[in-house]
Amino acid sequence: MRKQTITYTSSLDDLVAIAKRLSLHENQYQISSEEFFDQYNQGLLSDDALFIEWANDYRHYLALHQELVQRLNYAA
Repeated sequence: MRKQTITYTSSLDDLVAIAKRLSLHENQYQISSEEFFDQYNQGLLSDDALFIEWANDYRHYLALHQELVQRLNYAA
């Protein structure tokens, strides 16, 4: 499988794109990303390539979300 790299012009655009991917996973497996990530970190789920990608997307989402919250708090 060939990976595609997409570069966004802002953290907000990146956050929206990741949120869309998370939503696709959530709809497919009928579980929230937060619950999935908790179970994944506890070792309750396999290390399937899709789950690894989902976990990495969720980590990225959390990091971007925190960055944007900090920026907004700084600007206020």
